[in-house]
Amino acid sequence: MTTTAAATTTTTTAATTTGAVRSAGASLDLLDRSRHSLLEACQSREVSQRYLQAQLGALRAAAAIVAARATPDGHCGPRSLWELLPTVAPELAEWAEFFELVAARRSQAHSAREADDLIRQSEVFLDLVCRSLGLPVHPGGHDEVLVPTALVGDLAPTRAAP
Repeated sequence: MTTTAAATTTTTTAATTTGAVRSAGASLDLLDRSRHSLLEACQSREVSQRYLQAQLGALRAAAAIVAARATPDGHCGPRSLWELLPTVAPELAEWAEFFELVAARRSQAHSAREADDLIRQSEVFLDLVCRSLGLPVHPGGHDEVLVPTALVGDLAPTRAAP
């Protein structure tokens, strides 16, 4: 191999490695932000805010896997993240369809149950994304996510009258 060919190979390998590191860093950041959005959803007392933060958590998890796996495909113009997700993670295609429907209903009013269900579904989706990327699932399971803070006061044990 000539010196020029060796230098080109080294430069290409370094550029690929740098791109992969940036992509991994972006994915980890998005996963962290996804988890943060889900925790915010649990802590909010407003139903609409819980729903919106749960949706944002799922969106950030989807963006993380797209950032990790996407390669240029020559497609021009904007594409929905939910449209793009099945092309990079076919195992999550049904989730993409589900969250695309959720996004379409965003402007509607939602019940507390719908918001809490979406929080749980978004947490499951985040765990699936982590597994798909070969990352450990958040330790402790779903304990802090499944019981929104707005309801914790309602679940406190009551003392019997003496």
